[in-house]
Amino acid sequence: MGYKIAVMGATGNVGRELLSTVAERSFPADEVVALASERSVGREISFGEDQVLKVENLAEYDFAGTDIVLSSPGAKVSAVYAPKAAEAGAVVVDNTSYFRMDPDVPLVVPEVNPEAIARYTKRNIIANPNCSTIQMVVALKPLHDLAKIRRVVVSTYQSTSGAGKAAMDELFDQTRGIYANEPAHKYQSKFTKQIAFNCIPHIDSFMEDGSTKEEWKMVVETKKILDPDIEVIATCVRIPTFIGHGEAVHLEFEKPITEDEARSALRAAPGVTVVDHRADEGYVTPVESAGEDAVYISRIRKDPTVKNGLALWCVSDNLRKGAALNTVQIAEELIRSHMRKAA
Repeated sequence: MGYKIAVMGATGNVGRELLSTVAERSFPADEVVALASERSVGREISFGEDQVLKVENLAEYDFAGTDIVLSSPGAKVSAVYAPKAAEAGAVVVDNTSYFRMDPDVPLVVPEVNPEAIARYTKRNIIANPNCSTIQMVVALKPLHDLAKIRRVVVSTYQSTSGAGKAAMDELFDQTRGIYANEPAHKYQSKFTKQIAFNCIPHIDSFMEDGSTKEEWKMVVETKKILDPDIEVIATCVRIPTFIGHGEAVHLEFEKPITEDEARSALRAAPGVTVVDHRADEGYVTPVESAGEDAVYISRIRKDPTVKNGLALWCVSDNLRKGAALNTVQIAEELIRSHMRKAA
């Protein structure tokens, strides 16, 4: 006997990826419902190779009888409809930022803290972390188990898809426009500065201490998921790519750890692929991560500027492992360990 699944925000970048991932992984669903705003009602959206779903109105949908909701409609919408779905008896796996730091909502990366899922019963909601946090903690977990991480300094190189389809369109239109001698600001709406042929050290809103909200997310989410004692400082940068986030990560450990020990631990870790050759093309870039499930680790080397230091390069598809895949993996672990249906 399978499950009834609803996908909130089904027409967005992540929503489409959620549907694709559910189909690809043969999730045990007897019924899948695509939900979006009223303006999308009636649109057809692909589900797997052969099926097409008609989008239904989220505002009018009755969640009674729905087992699991995979949610990515934006934080404000999720704040309203995730609790409604939970009250109707569904378990919501929410990909927005709204519930992540709620103490009664587990924040989960299945390769890192699957045991936290058990706490979903407090609100019937499980939160999916920020895309940049997910790939980083997947890489940190095996190293933290090996030598205990004291401090993380991370600089991100985040693709435009992390800001939605309109942001990807802005990069495309600006790039094309520049070649046609058009001013970049003609196509500027999502970003605070030109994104084509540029880098913008500003993701989300600024906070009083000078950090951005995206940087704050990486700090507090890493502490909640992995270890509250880890110190983290992040600089988050938007770059002119479409899919795939890169991260330069510098780590300080409590005890010595060699490069070979780190490679061995990472190679053995679930969800991680190590491609680390000190030669041309011996590393993974964001373009190569697109469409892939793994978190790729390259450029593992000693950091001589701190005691017990290592540096590495981390890349992943932000729409898959950074969003849709992690959400579906949470749902898979949920049904495997906590809400298995009788045959």
